[in-house]
Amino acid sequence: MKFRKFGKLDWQVSALGFGTMRLPTIGGDHSKVDEPEAIRMIRYAIDHGVNYIDTAYPYHGGNGEIVVGKALAEGYREKVRLATKMPTWIVNSKEDMDRIFNEQLKRLQTDYVDFYLLHSLDRNRWEKMKSLNVFDWAEKVISEDRIKYLGFSFHDDFETFKDIVDGYDKWVLCQIQYNYENEDVQAGTRGLKYAASKGLAVVIMEPLLGGALANPPPPVKKIWDEAGKNPVEMALLWLWNKPEVSVVLSGMSTMEQVKQNIEFASKSGIGILTEEDFKLIARVHAKYRELRPIPCTKCGYCMPCPNGVDIPRNIEIYNNSVAYNDVRASRMHYIFLPPERRASSCIGCRTCEEKCPQKIRISEWMRRIHSELKSDL
Repeated sequence: MKFRKFGKLDWQVSALGFGTMRLPTIGGDHSKVDEPEAIRMIRYAIDHGVNYIDTAYPYHGGNGEIVVGKALAEGYREKVRLATKMPTWIVNSKEDMDRIFNEQLKRLQTDYVDFYLLHSLDRNRWEKMKSLNVFDWAEKVISEDRIKYLGFSFHDDFETFKDIVDGYDKWVLCQIQYNYENEDVQAGTRGLKYAASKGLAVVIMEPLLGGALANPPPPVKKIWDEAGKNPVEMALLWLWNKPEVSVVLSGMSTMEQVKQNIEFASKSGIGILTEEDFKLIARVHAKYRELRPIPCTKCGYCMPCPNGVDIPRNIEIYNNSVAYNDVRASRMHYIFLPPERRASSCIGCRTCEEKCPQKIRISEWMRRIHSELKSDL
């Protein structure tokens, strides 16, 4: 494992961090984690040098933190630094902060967390957190040694990101969505460089754009194959090439992915990509832009839909119809969805759009998806 500087801290973080939003599950139910396998994967990663574990209150329907707590028993807690997050969208008072944080400590079977992040900040949530005097609460808990350092994860535009970075002088880390497809999306490259210039550690999420970069459609796969390159390895190396990146989180679902990513991390380094590598990634970037009309990362923040629509699945089916140029197959997938989960059940309430980190106009896309995929329904 290679290790990297972590902002202002006198500590080296593993190049690869274990993100626990996509642990292996049972029966296709996201809330039912395959605990033995998940624990085996997390411990294998730690045994092979991973020292940053990331989780959050809502992951796997609230069960993610519980599984992480079990994985970090038997001496593993002392081998890592643990990050979890405050669910800002359901916090409305300091009493909520206390209640939720205490619940998280219990789930995680620990007396403290190393990094506590305000989860998924955007402009509105940032203003809300300030109005609730979240920093007074956080500094009190820090003084009790139950939180070591404070940070935030982010989904909005660069100007909002800059305001948040500048809005509190004791931030230690930030977590941003970033990959070679998202240089100009959300915080983007400007945000990466700005946070690093302020001494913040920068934690990368969605390095593979919700898996889209790991499983390329045929036109993109052809580019990688002709170059003899692995798309996952290149996406990760592109991030590790940057000195401002502290750690790259991977939401790994299989042991194979864990082993593969550890191998890739062992090859990581700043400035290791060649000019030819950058030209290749530029070609891939251009092709993806042609193929994927809806910038969904399948994070699931839009769920549950009040009317039962499976929003990520509908978008995935539609994007695949375009990327794979196979409308017939996508129509079949759409038909096989239960009627209440189809895009046609969207009533345009826009509740999902308030939660979407990508600011997708979901209700408009639902109408279009149904129109193009309904076939003979």
